[in-house]
Amino acid sequence: PPEDVRPFLREVGRMPGLSVRGLMAVMPNSRDEAYLSGLFANMRALFERLREEAVSGVDMEELSMGMSGDYEDAIAQGATLVRVGTALFGPRPAPQA
Repeated sequence: PPEDVRPFLREVGRMPGLSVRGLMAVMPNSRDEAYLSGLFANMRALFERLREEAVSGVDMEELSMGMSGDYEDAIAQGATLVRVGTALFGPRPAPQA
């Protein structure tokens, strides 16, 4: 949950050998563009608040969100990284029985 992110980052930011560079989110599989847009906007707002807070040991540089089906909305909402494997390579084949 969003309210747990700050305490988590403070804890992780003190751990040696770990480098937090941003946030990543995978949105629900939905065709409701308004719903998804709201989720992307909420992630962007959380990202910006955490960037402004400047948690020690954490560099809020990347906002990874969006996949092949919703990457355009994710980019519009500020994503710096998107995952578009299905758009490039097609859907994963079904497992063989």
